[in-house]
Amino acid sequence: MMSALETNFGQTPSQTVGPYFAYGLTATQYGYDFDQPFDATVALDNASGERIRLEGRVIDGDGIPIFDALVEISQPDGEGRYPQTVEEANEIGFRAFGRCGTGTDAHKRFVFHTVKPGPEAPGEAPHINAIITMRGMLLHAFTRIYFSDEAEANAKDAVLQSVPEARRNTLVAQRHEQGGAVVYRFDIHMQGAKETVFFDV
Repeated sequence: MMSALETNFGQTPSQTVGPYFAYGLTATQYGYDFDQPFDATVALDNASGERIRLEGRVIDGDGIPIFDALVEISQPDGEGRYPQTVEEANEIGFRAFGRCGTGTDAHKRFVFHTVKPGPEAPGEAPHINAIITMRGMLLHAFTRIYFSDEAEANAKDAVLQSVPEARRNTLVAQRHEQGGAVVYRFDIHMQGAKETVFFDV
C-alpha cells in the first residue's frame, strides 16, 4: 500500500501560469461578472500618435493557433512618453499597457487598439514590449514588436541588431491598410522553424 508521502498527485495549478489567468486578468473579455484593470484598448481618442490596430495569433510548434494564450503589451505613446500616474494617463488619453486573450476571437487572435509608439530613447527604433502567457508554461515569455515601415530606425536599434540577422524578421510586424485603418500583423510562434525571438528579462 502506498503511503501519502509516496503518492504522486501530479502537477498542481500553481506550477503553471495558466489557464486560470482569464478569470482575473481578462475577466470582462471572457464574460465574467467582475472588472479587469486593463483591456485591449491602450490608446483613447485623444492619445498622441498614429492610430493603429495590432493583431496576430499565438501559434504552437505544429502551426496551430493557441486558443487560451494571453498577450500583454506595454509601450510609450507617439511622442515616446509613458504616463507616470493614473491622472496623467487619463489626461493624455493613453494607458501604455494592454491585455488581450486569444480565446474570444473567431480566428484566435489578440487585437489591440493603440497608437504607433515613438522611440523611447535616442537610437532606439519604435517598438512594443510583449509578454506571452499560456497554459503549460512555467514562466512568461518576453519579446519585442518592431515595425516593417521603420527599416532605417530598425537598422540602428541595438537590441534588434543583437539578434541573428536570419531571425530578425520574427520581431517585425507587417503594416497593412484595411478599410482606411492601419493594421500591423504580428504572429507569435512559440516553437518551430519560425519561432519568435524571446528575450531573457
